Amino acid sequence: MLRQRLIQTLRTRGGSATGPSRWTSPGHEEQPKGYLFNRTPLPPGQSRKWEDWELPCYVTSFLTIVILGVGLNAKPDLTIETWAHQKALERLEIEQAGLPAESE
Repeated sequence: MLRQRLIQTLRTRGGSATGPSRWTSPGHEEQPKGYLFNRTPLPPGQSRKWEDWELPCYVTSFLTIVILGVGLNAKPDLTIETWAHQKALERLEIEQAGLPAESE
């Protein structure tokens, strides 16, 4: 039922209800193989080769996580609650010292 709805929407998005569309194609196989990303497993003892985009993508992702982790932990606390807490502590110190309180 869901498949029929999807097929109908794909057909109408292509611009015509009949004939092949440039946006959708029937594909090369009748049914998927059942493997992750439709890749057949390699023979035993053989390792998968990396594609050209994988190393830069992984390095960039790792560096992004490190930079965000360090940067977000090192940023100053500029919330209104922290500022009000500091002001309240300053006023308490002034009161305990016996000096006249400033009016702002």
